[in-house]
Amino acid sequence: MMSNYIDTLCMVSLLSCLFITSCFAGPVPNQENGSQRLIPTQISSRDSKVSLSSTVKGLRERPPSSYSLKMESFNTLMKSVYTERYESRPFRVGRYNWKLVVYPKGNKNDNGTGHISLYVVLDNSTLSSQSEEVHVDLRFYVFNKKEKKYFTIQDTDVWRFSAIKTMWGFSKVLPLTTFNNLKNGYLYDIDHCEFGVDVIIPPFYEKSELFSVTKSFSSPRFTWFIQGFSTLPTDYLSEEFIIGGKSWNLRIFRNGFGAFEGKNLSLYLNLGPQELLKAKPYDKVYVRAKLRVPNQFPSQSNTVLERPLDNWFSPQTIGWGYADFMPLSDLRNSSKGFVVNDMLVVQVAMEEISSTKYLPN
Repeated sequence: MMSNYIDTLCMVSLLSCLFITSCFAGPVPNQENGSQRLIPTQISSRDSKVSLSSTVKGLRERPPSSYSLKMESFNTLMKSVYTERYESRPFRVGRYNWKLVVYPKGNKNDNGTGHISLYVVLDNSTLSSQSEEVHVDLRFYVFNKKEKKYFTIQDTDVWRFSAIKTMWGFSKVLPLTTFNNLKNGYLYDIDHCEFGVDVIIPPFYEKSELFSVTKSFSSPRFTWFIQGFSTLPTDYLSEEFIIGGKSWNLRIFRNGFGAFEGKNLSLYLNLGPQELLKAKPYDKVYVRAKLRVPNQFPSQSNTVLERPLDNWFSPQTIGWGYADFMPLSDLRNSSKGFVVNDMLVVQVAMEEISSTKYLPN
């Protein structure tokens, strides 16, 4: 009888110990308004935010810029029954505190079982208000000693942290079969490894520009009647004219320019003096136009020698045109009708002119 009583007492004691142990193995309760609230041990990170099409992976040499976490006892975490994740100490980016979180066996609440899972957690006490959102670019790293590079994974979209969504990341960074194989280089010296993260808070742009092209003008053409053509200086400019809200000049080299001197008439369209005075070094204007020399004979008034322009004008490149616009032999041949009574007619027909607005000015 005594033996049975002792055995029974021992069994009760053992069950009591197991019960107590199982109680303390769970989350620690918090006292809140007289009731107990359990602190969650895992947080689902992403819902369905990230799709495979928006995930970018690759290797790079540059290490992480925000935080690096090196582990020399990774297998200890792998073998732990109750330790599902490792949290780094807080680090600061911007005016916020963050933590890097590693799930060595994967975050099962985020469908990450069998993978390395990596996340960043925002300390919501560093938010200025409960409604504040922090838009962040995240790039996670896993060092590969064999390649001497960092495996990186990131998303093409920003991550929106807030008081109710403090944890974002990737549940399937690398399969454990890949990570744990020492031949692949992620685990080295038996159980050493390194993780990292870039937390980038991109500011909204403060400066911008608006590029547009005008295709219709109240007066798209300028015609230049050049009297006394044979007595002109070699290099001759038209008066300044306005088309598309910008000032221009036509320029001719009566006897040709450069390699075409003595052979061809050279004709150019230039940005005008007013335009150059107000232009910034980075300003540029796209122009599509036609340079023309019309035939002046009434019977051939529809005959026009025409060549196109499709170029960018700027303070560095103020003019575009043709050094070989037309042969001088054609100009000097009175039967051609291009020079009549020592007058040459030159035209420009504007088809498209761009403009760029800079904000702020």
